[in-house]
Amino acid sequence: MSNEALPRHAVVTGSSGGIGQAIAEDLLAAGWRVTGVDRAAPAITHAAFTHRPLDLTQGAQIVALAAGLENVDALVHAAGVLRVAPLGQLDAAAGALMWQLHVDAGTRLADALVPAMAERGFGRVVFIGSRVAQGLPGRGQYAATKAAVIALARSWAVEVAPRGVTVNVVSPGATATPMLKDPARAGSAPRMPPMGRLVEPREIAALVGYLLSPAAAAITGQNLNICGGSSLSQ
Repeated sequence: MSNEALPRHAVVTGSSGGIGQAIAEDLLAAGWRVTGVDRAAPAITHAAFTHRPLDLTQGAQIVALAAGLENVDALVHAAGVLRVAPLGQLDAAAGALMWQLHVDAGTRLADALVPAMAERGFGRVVFIGSRVAQGLPGRGQYAATKAAVIALARSWAVEVAPRGVTVNVVSPGATATPMLKDPARAGSAPRMPPMGRLVEPREIAALVGYLLSPAAAAITGQNLNICGGSSLSQ
């Protein structure tokens, strides 16, 4: 930590809803200071929470935002969208949007924030991936972006492990978030996990919170599924 007198500082993208909001709220409850990054209006009111409006598909805006952030101890990239289409009906614009949001935005944020973490000897990075990264019919473009996130995390984890920084991916299965009702995913219903219910955002937040803690210093370069048993048949 850069200054033991101050609470740790986390940057959380997608903090205005769903998984990102749950993570931000969980960290605030644990005593973190949180900078929430989202295009939507803030959904959290807390003395230790700062909302930074930003379109994460705009690279120049990301670089400018990151340049103004100081003493960042953790980055959680939870912002995401899902667009579905089978071969023969692929939408290049939708594919580009998912790449920009899931991969390019995460890359720019990590490139700007992680080196300073490494210099201070402590840092945590968690990307929210997806179990779909293993492949699923109709979601090839989405799966490709989430698989790319795993490859980035594993590569960067090796680079910064000697300097006290961990980089991991948490990959949820079907989760109870507003994304499930998005018209853009019409015709691609979520698959109910074997446990008989959807994963809750707070369950994902709890795992992320642990990965950001000092106790998780030996966990890095991992893709951790939280899917209610959906991965057991693969």
